[in-house]
Amino acid sequence: MTHRRREFLRLAAAATALPLLPRTAAAQAYPSRAVRIVVGYPPGGPTDIFARLMGQWLTDHMGQQFIVENRPGAGSTIGIQTVVNSQADGYTLVLLSTSAVISAQYYKNLNFVLTRDIAPVCGIALEPLVMVVNPAVTAKTVPEFIADAKAKPGKYVMASVGNGTTPHMGGQLFMMMAGVEMLHVPYQGAAPALTDLLGGRADVMFEAMPTVVGHIREGKLRGLAVGSAKRSAVFPDIPALAEFLPGYEGNVWFGIGAPKQTPRDIVERLNREINAGLNDPALRAKVTQFGGTPLTGSAAEFEQLFVRDTEKWTKVVQAAAARTQ
Repeated sequence: MTHRRREFLRLAAAATALPLLPRTAAAQAYPSRAVRIVVGYPPGGPTDIFARLMGQWLTDHMGQQFIVENRPGAGSTIGIQTVVNSQADGYTLVLLSTSAVISAQYYKNLNFVLTRDIAPVCGIALEPLVMVVNPAVTAKTVPEFIADAKAKPGKYVMASVGNGTTPHMGGQLFMMMAGVEMLHVPYQGAAPALTDLLGGRADVMFEAMPTVVGHIREGKLRGLAVGSAKRSAVFPDIPALAEFLPGYEGNVWFGIGAPKQTPRDIVERLNREINAGLNDPALRAKVTQFGGTPLTGSAAEFEQLFVRDTEKWTKVVQAAAARTQ
């Protein structure tokens, strides 16, 4: 009886372990072909920049190409929908940013629920929005800008990378807290918005650091303030908006997501590889060069940030009554 019991327990243990083998083998074999990283914006903006930086690292270290595919429109929701509709096998990923959680609240009648249909994989970078103006703008400080905007409501044209994006809502939060009105003009991505800002057809923009850092250094744009709670180490002489509007905070995070049912082993492998990249001195230096702080951590930690910012920006969207009609 004892022998039979031992044999039964051995077979039961083996049977229990069997289902794990295909999953482990699949994760070890992954990737066996090219992987695409969908970006919901045109080339040239910060989302695209970080997708290409991380895509190149993964290509170099995982043995297959990670190809960036730009699918712009509707605050990145078109690209996200593409990923939600894809097979949950690790071969279609999405480069998410804070704009994704805002757009999911801003746009009505979407066919997905972000927190239900996308699995956060790993963060890449966290950085502040920067309030930049064309040098022709006479206001040299935030208080001067606010005073001028109050005296002439609608005078300033505020460009953004699109409706329902973090830069759009960062500007809306500024208007709410400062008590000013600006004319918001949305563009299809950072590149065209920046072109009009540099050309003087727009006056002000709230934008992620990578897009504007070079133009500030070259004097083509003037940074009035950063959106982080404290000053940025990249531009320590530029004040934080919170110095003039206590409580203001506008940061952007970037990270990788996947369809919700993507195998856990594949998500964990991607998480390990991305974290390894962010701890590599060369890639870390590039992220920092674009004004970002590497956002390392587990998939669960990235999900916490994902959910927390959904709650925060939903309140801003609702308060600004910023809904598509």
